[in-house]
Amino acid sequence: MLKTRHLIKLSLSLSLLAAPALAQAQDIQNLRIMAPASPGGGWDQTSRSIQTVLQDAGIVKPVQVYNVPGAGGTIGLAQLYNAKGDGSLMMTMGLVMIGAIQTNSSKVDLAGVTPLARLTGEYEVVVVPASSPYKNMADLVAAWKADPGKVAFAGGSAGGTDHMLVGLMAKAVGIDPKKMNYVPFSGGGETLAAVLGNQVAAAVAGYGEFEAQIKAGKLRAVGISAPEAQPGIDAPTLISQKVNVDLANWRGIVAPPGISAEQKSAMIAALDKMHASKAWKDTLATRNWTDLYLSGSKFDAYLKTEETRTTGILKDIGLVK
Repeated sequence: MLKTRHLIKLSLSLSLLAAPALAQAQDIQNLRIMAPASPGGGWDQTSRSIQTVLQDAGIVKPVQVYNVPGAGGTIGLAQLYNAKGDGSLMMTMGLVMIGAIQTNSSKVDLAGVTPLARLTGEYEVVVVPASSPYKNMADLVAAWKADPGKVAFAGGSAGGTDHMLVGLMAKAVGIDPKKMNYVPFSGGGETLAAVLGNQVAAAVAGYGEFEAQIKAGKLRAVGISAPEAQPGIDAPTLISQKVNVDLANWRGIVAPPGISAEQKSAMIAALDKMHASKAWKDTLATRNWTDLYLSGSKFDAYLKTEETRTTGILKDIGLVK
């Protein structure tokens, strides 16, 4: 009988210890997720995927997503600052926002927000037309170093991830980034048309933008900005070709400034649970997103490193002082 009582007490003690961890993800009431961009884009898709998984897996209910477009996410960022202390609000963001803060001379930056987690990412590929004389990065770099202004690269908007990658590559191979010939386009379709039409020597974008043309044999992927070879992508890394650069167009999530330690822990617990769920793994596979999950203090440190690196390359390119 005495032994049974001890077992009951031990069981109750363990239950009480486990209860706070279990309750953390349930403490968030009426969660709202801001997508600081128009509906349909990457941040919007990420926000709505988080919403679906959190709700369907019973981690947090209800969850609302709303859009605040404009200025590379910095309009939404300003609104996040105005929601100081709100423990039921998250905002999706990423590398693009770090660049936009610099190039738009935003009055608010990421110094005051509460970092929660890095979620997903997409590595960039460098492509050339199938008929190009450049068979690999060594060929492309040799021509580029011989005449930096003559070898044009197409990509997305000035200061964006594509532009940053070309700047990092230039610096890595000893070319002054200010002398590189980067041709920005507002959409992936225009970039694709430029490289297929031989208007530029090469183009840079996320692998998904070029996948169909690479598989059809119309484009050749000469490099990918991943730290190691990626399954299902037939492209050698830049690093393996002596261009010591890796870069992911990552997406993450942050909370307003001034939330309590308990509120931050509850949000991170919810995201950790989401990341571990089968529903999230299925979402990553369906959308072909690379899992780059990093939460809590690790994401805090990563964010600071990315801000420093982004500021440096945008200065090298000449887009910020």
